Amino acid sequence: MNKKYKISFNINLEVITSILLIISTILALIISNSSYRDFYNNLFYNTYLVDGFSLHSFVNNFLMSIFFLLAGLEIKEEILYGSLSSFKKASFPVVASLGGVIMPAVIFTYFNLNTEYMNGVYIPISTDIAFSMGIYFLFSKYLKPSLKMFLLSLAVVDDLVSMVLIGTMFSNKLNLYFLTLTLLTLAIMCISNKILKIERVSFYLLCGIFLWYFIHLSGIHSTLSGILLAITIPTKSYKKRYSTSYYIRKNFNIINNLIIIPLFAFANTGINITSNLDLTKYPTVFLGIYLGLLIGKPLGIMLFTYLSNLIGFTKKPSDLNWTSIFLVSLICSIGFTMSIFVSEVAFYPNMELIELSRICILVTSFTSMIISSLFIKTFKELHII
Repeated sequence: MNKKYKISFNINLEVITSILLIISTILALIISNSSYRDFYNNLFYNTYLVDGFSLHSFVNNFLMSIFFLLAGLEIKEEILYGSLSSFKKASFPVVASLGGVIMPAVIFTYFNLNTEYMNGVYIPISTDIAFSMGIYFLFSKYLKPSLKMFLLSLAVVDDLVSMVLIGTMFSNKLNLYFLTLTLLTLAIMCISNKILKIERVSFYLLCGIFLWYFIHLSGIHSTLSGILLAITIPTKSYKKRYSTSYYIRKNFNIINNLIIIPLFAFANTGINITSNLDLTKYPTVFLGIYLGLLIGKPLGIMLFTYLSNLIGFTKKPSDLNWTSIFLVSLICSIGFTMSIFVSEVAFYPNMELIELSRICILVTSFTSMIISSLFIKTFKELHII
């Protein structure tokens, strides 16, 4: 009974998160196109928690580090014990993910090669785990259970690539002093895990705060601290019933899903549509993002999986058909929070370009959700997805 309740709660949490994301986005758009626009902008951009660190920076740099910590722990669990724990298990979703990263990047590059907008190449390669899993759970009664693991594995690998690129490609000039302190902190946590076998959640979270601070000052993008912290946290129990990773995910998942992710959407989708923003000013950026996500994602996933299966490099899971895999490729074109996050980093401080990217991502993501939902409704009667 408890297990059944837990599964039901997890499903509801994913659905609730997706609904909150939509509500947060709509609310931000309404406020930004009303008389409260200045209040919204002042709240996030002119409210400083400490000198030079606004509320917007707190959401995008600190709270999103928690998001990446939980994503990192999920990736680590999958690599060690789950759907990515062996070459046979991992090869098919990994190849699918590579296609879903490479093809959107190729399309964006086609439109923006030799322009000043090439930093945006990382925007259409991302998949929004929360929204994609939300779509699955909304229609789960029509879909095969094995589809969930393939979708999750693909999205997890996809976001791992995105997170590594964010942390490395968008770093400022390195400060060797703080970089040394970062490496020292990582070494302490690794020793604490593997040799001293420390399992206290509070210990790793305290070290994580220092790690975030040192990385932030080192010039590396601070959200990478979430991934690095996840690497050092124990995923198996030495003395307790459950691992440190389990307790962190259990205690922070609700905060992440119900507060951090919707708050990020609210803080980053406040676009003033009635402003003088000229959508034709950056046509190559708009086309690169729009076609990269909407066409590049499905095309790359299908092309790479089909060819790798054809030559025998990977093997399509027997309980999945190509219609199911195509559905996953459509769902993965929902970039949303991850793509918005990358656009903030890639085009900073050009706010006009950031706003245009946000509009494009919103349009593309909602288009993808509609297409995915219509696809499911069309094929559910045939029981082939």
